[in-house]
Amino acid sequence: MGCYDIDGGDFSDCTPLAWASHNGHEEVVKILLGWEDVNPDKPDNIGRTPLVHAALTGQEEVVKILLEREWVNPDKRDSIGKTPLSHAASSGNEGVVKILLELEDVNPHQPGGFLQGPLAIATIFCHGGSLKAAIPSTI
Repeated sequence: MGCYDIDGGDFSDCTPLAWASHNGHEEVVKILLGWEDVNPDKPDNIGRTPLVHAALTGQEEVVKILLEREWVNPDKRDSIGKTPLSHAASSGNEGVVKILLELEDVNPHQPGGFLQGPLAIATIFCHGGSLKAAIPSTI
């Protein structure tokens, strides 16, 4: 074929993998990750990677699939300095918070946008579940 860039972005540089991750389409994510030309950590125009898109929308299974790839940075900041953990905490996605906190590569104390760490963000947005999920690993 060769007429379509499978890793090309739309008007906001969101790739097919980012959209599939955002919407929780696990099988599509697996298919796209099978293509050699697909970068699993490619950011859109505001620095959000497929992992951030999955974390934002609470797609736990997609988060696990993406984290199996060695090229995915679980602590990568977007253009405003937020990490996947910060996005998951501010969105109240407790399951994703727990998954990310189990990783050695994730720093729960790293400021995640507006100089707020994930604990502060969960508190500001009144997401008690995310806060409870984060507290045991940060004390």
